[in-house]
Amino acid sequence: MFALCDVNAFYASCETVFRPDLWGKPVVVLSNNDGCVIARNAEAKALGVKMGDPWFKQKDLFRRCGVVCFSSNYELYADMSNRVMSTLEELSPRVEIYSIDEAFCDLTGVRNC
Repeated sequence: MFALCDVNAFYASCETVFRPDLWGKPVVVLSNNDGCVIARNAEAKALGVKMGDPWFKQKDLFRRCGVVCFSSNYELYADMSNRVMSTLEELSPRVEIYSIDEAFCDLTGVRNC
């Protein structure tokens, strides 16, 4: 049996994991040079924020609704991805990394599966 492990809203989750003050608030991550939305959490999605939305077209909504915007931080995302993948490798006999936030895990022989 295999599992596909996929972290929800990975970049946005990375930005909020060490910031409990942001939990439950709308968060977006912007592309290089802060051009457009490349990640958003569930709270931002509920406001209608879409992937690829240009920042300049959404800045009024962001201010009005208290959306917290982050510039992309690929060093942080790589570090957090390594942590996630290391944890999966401790839990599964075989892990095939598919992307920065996705991996296939072989659950053969894993108890409680």
